[in-house]
Amino acid sequence: MPEIIFNGPEGRLEGRYQHGTEESAPLALVLHPHPKHGGNMNHKVVYSVYHTFARIGFSVLRFNFRGVGRSQGTYSGGGGEFNDAASALDWMQSYNPGARACWISGYSFGAWIGFQLLMRRPEISSFVNIAPPANLFDFSFLAPCPISGMVIHGDADELVPEPEVAKLARKLSSQRTVDIDYRKVVGADHYFTNHLDVVSGHVKDYVGQNLRTMSPITDST
Repeated sequence: MPEIIFNGPEGRLEGRYQHGTEESAPLALVLHPHPKHGGNMNHKVVYSVYHTFARIGFSVLRFNFRGVGRSQGTYSGGGGEFNDAASALDWMQSYNPGARACWISGYSFGAWIGFQLLMRRPEISSFVNIAPPANLFDFSFLAPCPISGMVIHGDADELVPEPEVAKLARKLSSQRTVDIDYRKVVGADHYFTNHLDVVSGHVKDYVGQNLRTMSPITDST
């Protein structure tokens, strides 16, 4: 789990990167929750998802947004964090030019950033977004969502009511070419306390089902 430092829009960004075992290993970028509420790349949900992708064989990166840990800069309200995520994806693609697919995964605030990134980067093949804060942030930019993916949410989430996320998933699924696999974790709070194994199982199952059908990624430039 090598520590890495790469250049971001406001200075250096700190990350952890695990290289896949195959030359054409798919990529996964995992984004952490809100920087102003203790979110960082070592959050237990982010850590668990990161290792799940690694075990499947992905080249996977998690990193700290600006102003978190050793990452330079200050929190910008979302716009700068989106640019940080784009820089992280650029770094990973430059290091893995032969990758056969590219996935994005975000938890809470990271899911909001992840949805924005997949709208702007056509090389992203699919996504696994967890506990997207549908009641706290504007998701209207997903019109339409360009790719299929999975959304995971706890039905006992005390911060983001489950019906709000179910509504978002239904809206995305209403598009003819998009299939959203919405998985509700019974009894799970926003932090998936005592349910991380369930989350990991859903990620492993969904990625395993869909990875082999993915077309190779194309250059976004």
